Amino acid sequence: MTVEKCKVVFSLLLCHRRTSRLAEISSGVTFSQVEMCSRFSQNKYHMAKRPIKILHVVFSLEPGGMENGVVNMAKALPPEEFDIHVCCLERAGAFVARLPEPKKVYVLDKKDGFTFSVVLQLAKVIAKIRPDVVHSHNLGPLTYSGLATGFGLTRPVLQGEHSLLREDECTPRRVRHRKIFYGGCRKVHAVSEGLREQLLNLGLPAHKIVTLHNGVDSQRFVPGLRSVARQQLGLPENGFFFGVVGRFGPFKRHALCIGAFNRLAGQNRALHLLIVGGGGPEEAQIRAQAQASAARDRIHFTGFQNHLLSYYQAMDWLIVPSVNEGMSNAVLEAMSCGVPVLANNTCGNGEVIASGENGIVADLNTEEKLRDELQNVLVAQENLVKMGQMARASVVENFSMSVMASNYQRLYREVAGRRNA
Repeated sequence: MTVEKCKVVFSLLLCHRRTSRLAEISSGVTFSQVEMCSRFSQNKYHMAKRPIKILHVVFSLEPGGMENGVVNMAKALPPEEFDIHVCCLERAGAFVARLPEPKKVYVLDKKDGFTFSVVLQLAKVIAKIRPDVVHSHNLGPLTYSGLATGFGLTRPVLQGEHSLLREDECTPRRVRHRKIFYGGCRKVHAVSEGLREQLLNLGLPAHKIVTLHNGVDSQRFVPGLRSVARQQLGLPENGFFFGVVGRFGPFKRHALCIGAFNRLAGQNRALHLLIVGGGGPEEAQIRAQAQASAARDRIHFTGFQNHLLSYYQAMDWLIVPSVNEGMSNAVLEAMSCGVPVLANNTCGNGEVIASGENGIVADLNTEEKLRDELQNVLVAQENLVKMGQMARASVVENFSMSVMASNYQRLYREVAGRRNA
């Protein structure tokens, strides 16, 4: 949607708001100053007592890192203090079933491209729910949320940024789009300091942008015996397993992993590659690449999995060569399970992994570089147990679900104007 179109829509919304206000004034309904003060005091009292109502706005709750974070937060916040609703602009998705109250999900069936009727549908959902905070996630949902709230005039908007912006998202036109809609937000949160710095370097408003790191449920993701996990999953009990977790999208770089694995697998028959996940535009291509590999009998595809614990426990190392992670949930989950991670040096990974101590952060941008790092891991297998222990200790201390929930509670209260609630 162009900036010019946004301005036109905004003008229409303002006209509607002014017309509604004039209708109120001309209705002849008046209150004495005492009555008005009394009602204001009562409303303020009831607002302080009732839960803060949050409406998340996303495209869908199909499996993904951001979507997983929305579900985790809905489950982590105390229900007596926060009332969570979700509006899926396009479709529902498998993660809806994981929400504490799936009935509080609204699906608008948006088709491809910008659809103004969806703005009106979202505005109706907002009018029905009357949320204290409209929490949009990434640029598309922000566009709809900004327009549906009159750029934050009718309801406070909190924007979440979850991935490093791609090159095509950093053009002057796209940055100007973000800057306009950030203007209607009370706050913008980035999931890593590296992502926040990228936004600031693009000239976006520093006073609005804060960092809220992702968290992991360290009571759910726990270490386990590899042999037991592999037996449960029908995998060979012996051997060295590298793992990859995620949808088959271009920025996850599964092809790079298989290419690097092929370069080592011929020399080392003990190596295996465990690929966990399903869906995405490159799945067929990646499966074909694996089928053409001379080591195809040691490349294991699991498909989409709702419960990942045993898969992490079966791995020796997790590989994360992605180029646009804000802060990877897979990195946190693997580390919580005592599995060290070899990650690309994109923003977010260096804030979780102390390279050489509880994992490795390196340049993984070519097959040769990834192969060399995998070879270094194999040579230093004696460090595996210690690195795994330090990985878990680090995320338990610094990236627990309780720490993340506490940070979001403070931000929600601030955006909703309930600092002292």
